[in-house]
Amino acid sequence: MSGLTLAYDKGTLLLEGAAPDAVPSAFVLDPRVGLPRAPGLAYRHALTHLHRSGLEYTDAARAYGETTLEFQARQTPFDHQQEAIDAWNAGGRRGVVVLPTGSGKTHVAELVMVSAQRSTLIVVPTIDLMTQWYDRLVTAFGIEVGLVGGGQHVVEDVTVTTYDSAYLHLEKLGNRFGLLIFDEVHHLPGPSFAMAAEGSIAPFRLGLTATPEREDGGHRLYERLVGPVLYRREIGELKGDVLSEYRVEKLEVDLSPLERERYETARALYRDFIEEEGIRLGGPRGWQRFLAATNRSARGRRALRGYQEQKSIALMPESKQPLLEGILRRHAGERALIFTNDNASVYRISRALLIPAITHQTDVKERKEHLTAFREGRVQALVTSRVLNEGVDVPSASVGVVLSGTGSVREHVQRLGRILRRAEGKQAVLYEVVTAGTSEARTSRKRRDHDAYR
Repeated sequence: MSGLTLAYDKGTLLLEGAAPDAVPSAFVLDPRVGLPRAPGLAYRHALTHLHRSGLEYTDAARAYGETTLEFQARQTPFDHQQEAIDAWNAGGRRGVVVLPTGSGKTHVAELVMVSAQRSTLIVVPTIDLMTQWYDRLVTAFGIEVGLVGGGQHVVEDVTVTTYDSAYLHLEKLGNRFGLLIFDEVHHLPGPSFAMAAEGSIAPFRLGLTATPEREDGGHRLYERLVGPVLYRREIGELKGDVLSEYRVEKLEVDLSPLERERYETARALYRDFIEEEGIRLGGPRGWQRFLAATNRSARGRRALRGYQEQKSIALMPESKQPLLEGILRRHAGERALIFTNDNASVYRISRALLIPAITHQTDVKERKEHLTAFREGRVQALVTSRVLNEGVDVPSASVGVVLSGTGSVREHVQRLGRILRRAEGKQAVLYEVVTAGTSEARTSRKRRDHDAYR
């Protein structure tokens, strides 16, 4: 046996017994141990290098194995799902698939698992989504499925975890899986979460998302951490076939005279302040500069309160509630999801209209009860801030109402996606309610910059 050994060490690789000219380029000498070290991500490259060099070596890093996954009941893939699988296989079994919410991304992942037949770690952003994946995989394959997160720590050949837990348990999980699946992969480029991909040796990787672009440019990291975007279909390409037909209606409301006076007064407080300070909120680090400046004086603190007040008035004037009531009456018998920008607005609507609320403060049991009642038709509407933007399966919804939100294109597309899962005879509709003559009008124009709204 050769003295050349590739070993795994807490999210990294060590190469023992290698001559300098046999060390792959990703490795750097670690003076603490006197050996070349590389991130776990370099495993596939290291094996390729060693194999092509014709060197004998021992692979002591790999602790994952092959699987024999078979579907309990076969399901013929849609054309776009089969095309996605073909693109992933042709792309070296590394890469990102971009598909709209409701178009069957989970089944694409299942098909990838059957194609790869390697022990698999599925990484998801929330506990709710972790539970949904667990139930889906048990049903699809009839196997024991591990869970890491939410108080669970059971590792099986197929395991589901959260981004947080994947990062926290990286040292022990990094060499246990040959296939990584990152659901909602747009979360991955965060500094801590990215370490879960950096420290894993998995040669096969799949990223899934409906909205890959990040405002901070983090999507540029996909190619190194997961692989390039290999396949992409948009909402407009799949509506009416895979997704429900839909329409989007933008409705405008006005501020009352009193609200307008309060809005303009509060807005002047912060606008005058940023002009005198020479701050441009839309510029690089503009918001950070504004916050720093508001901490330096009583006038700055008044400016911050003014900013918060004018935003609150614009996002939730009194006129939005009766308009919402009219929309719900118009769609009596249909199930509706109501989205707001903040929890205060959620609770205000919930109390006024007796609609169950779901926020990040809602405990797991209550959230499950509300969603179950909604799916079964015992509840016709839910009001939420951002926790239902992604990661929750709500196939019964056909009406969405965006009462307020951020300028994020991703958020707006995700909210539309909540109501697009196809059903016989379904015509989905998304209402966007905007306060005219306020900053919310500019926010609306920004978040609608997507093919789904053209």
